[in-house]
Amino acid sequence: MDDLVRQAMAKWPNVPDCYGWLGLDARGDWYMRDDRTQALGDFAHSRGSRLQHDKLIAFIGRNYACDASGRWYFQNGPQRVYVELLITPWIWRLQPDGQVLSHTGEPVQVSASWLDEAGRLYLQTAQGLGLVHSQDMLAAAEAIEAGRWQPETVQSDELPQRFGFVKSPLASKGQQDGLLCQPNH
Repeated sequence: MDDLVRQAMAKWPNVPDCYGWLGLDARGDWYMRDDRTQALGDFAHSRGSRLQHDKLIAFIGRNYACDASGRWYFQNGPQRVYVELLITPWIWRLQPDGQVLSHTGEPVQVSASWLDEAGRLYLQTAQGLGLVHSQDMLAAAEAIEAGRWQPETVQSDELPQRFGFVKSPLASKGQQDGLLCQPNH
């Protein structure tokens, strides 16, 4: 987490949390979801505007974390902005040298792998569970054939409970109509 963010949290400890305003898709792209976008439906049906500003994306990545309830968020200064997940909290990118990077650019070590009913590959790391980016499935197939990973079968709808993450903090909070913010507890 950035020092500037820590300082802001100490200075303003009671800033309300925000829900529904930020999403992460299956390709590791972040989406801003304004009031109008949220009114059109959940993240799976109404994504919003894809963020393209490299420095903002890097800032979100450095300040991306999970709370004790399995809800992923971006700590934006003193404000916690909960993230709507399309699939998983992490999207993995496979590198030509065999290294695996998170969508935030961090290297990770794979401890287990799973294939779901749609043929999507998930990797478990110390950071958590993530989906292998669709563009990296050829490299992933080669890793499986080489014996690097031995995927087990899993049903995609079991992933959040089994791996302890919340796909929609907004829905789990019982919010209606994309309510913007709730006070910290």
